[in-house]
Amino acid sequence: MQLVVGRIGKPHGVRGEVTVEVRTDEPEARFAPGTVLRTEPGATPPPARNTVLGTEPGATPPPASDEPGVPFRVPAELTIEESRFHQGRVLIAFEGILDRNTAEALRGTLLVVDSADVTPPDDPEEFHDHQLVGLAVVTPAGERLGEVARIDHAPSSDLLVLRRPEGRTALIPFVRAIVPEVDLAGGRVIVDPPAGLLDL
Repeated sequence: MQLVVGRIGKPHGVRGEVTVEVRTDEPEARFAPGTVLRTEPGATPPPARNTVLGTEPGATPPPASDEPGVPFRVPAELTIEESRFHQGRVLIAFEGILDRNTAEALRGTLLVVDSADVTPPDDPEEFHDHQLVGLAVVTPAGERLGEVARIDHAPSSDLLVLRRPEGRTALIPFVRAIVPEVDLAGGRVIVDPPAGLLDL
């Protein structure tokens, strides 16, 4: 399973650095120099952001080589040459991305790692998102409420996004008072929601 650890944002400067929207709890480890990250299969930047060296935005993507007219394709893997934090953002320079136009062509690309390469958390009360997605959500009495569709990381707490059987979604704060147990082996999350929480 591929896990998204970041999304490439806008270029920073003229030497190919990009901002990265972090989607991991371990940015220092995930974005260390020398790390090879895969790009999401088929990832392409939005058409409006494609550029050609020396032309206006909205034209053809930048060349992949020195040959004019050769379209740029997002590589299957990107190797981190340098990373740093700047004003609360991660800035990354990838090997072979040497100018602003090529960096712009990477905008919107998702950076992923294989879940098999991710070590399990040491804390038994901590879980990676991919471990929770797809688990059945049940009450302490065993009533099925739906399944975990995804995890939203809000400032105050993480939220389980519950996909209800009728197709609606509900947000459940991932706190012990409401989620007393996560049973990975049993494939379920036990939720004791306060009255009205699932109706919001």
